[in-house]
Amino acid sequence: MSNFTTATEFLLMEFSDIRELQIFYSFLLFLIYSAGLMGNLLIVIITTFDRKLHTPMYFFLRNLAMLDACYLSITVPQASINSLVNNRTISVTGCAAQVFLVIFLAYVEVTLLTVMARDRYVAICHPLHYPVIMSPRVCLQMTLTCLLTGLVYAGFHTGYTFRLSFCQSNVVHQFFCDIPSLLRISCTDTFSNKLSLIVCELVIGAGCYAFITASYVRIFSTVLKFPVKEDQKKAFSTCIPHISVVSLFLISGAYVYAQPPSDSESLKDIILSVFYTVIPPFLNPIIYSLRNKQIKDAMVLLMKKTIFIKK
Repeated sequence: MSNFTTATEFLLMEFSDIRELQIFYSFLLFLIYSAGLMGNLLIVIITTFDRKLHTPMYFFLRNLAMLDACYLSITVPQASINSLVNNRTISVTGCAAQVFLVIFLAYVEVTLLTVMARDRYVAICHPLHYPVIMSPRVCLQMTLTCLLTGLVYAGFHTGYTFRLSFCQSNVVHQFFCDIPSLLRISCTDTFSNKLSLIVCELVIGAGCYAFITASYVRIFSTVLKFPVKEDQKKAFSTCIPHISVVSLFLISGAYVYAQPPSDSESLKDIILSVFYTVIPPFLNPIIYSLRNKQIKDAMVLLMKKTIFIKK
């Protein structure tokens, strides 16, 4: 160990070595970030000011939108700026903060999507008991549980990762700091770290995905019994895109975190990481707003009020 020099900063990977492509990717990331941020903030504003949307479903949707806005802001702006100014450097402290926030927000996203699946299951399969089972107090308790357990989860994995020594290289094979890329460049034994990641993926990731899938199976079986075909079509048009994005988020994240470490740079890993850090928070506003009549009606009403105030 005395022959190694401990890293004091890290170098993130670039999307391309060609300067023109770096600038192109920078503006592309900025456009995605701007669209995702505005979409999520719009949902927060609409579900906050429209009292008709003060229901458990839209309470969770508002929390998800705030979460997605933060999730996009952790990785995308810095990656965009790095590509634009051709700067790859990130401090160890900044890297640790990014790891903590990414893990925290990803954990809360998974657990909150699980809670939302339960909310839809109760609303569709047990509508008479819905006000009792999903009371405001219960909704708040479940949300706080997601947040508090997320802090513990992220704190454990961040602390367990940064107890390691990073002295083989300071090049992180990713466009942001994540645990698998850091484990590759550690000169300390990382077996326990890899094992803890796999166990947590199996218990939390697979467990949540199994619960979400089971909830939607029951929802679909109930929806198929609806006498009106239009109601069936409406339910499927909302549920199928939701579970598709959830599957994309969990499967891509699980692949990146569970695959055997490799010392070689892989563009595939960077592309896969985009599927669980950028695409879901970008698509969620589209799924929940453009395909939701109540959100669209509330959006039109808000625009009319804004125009009226200006006049």
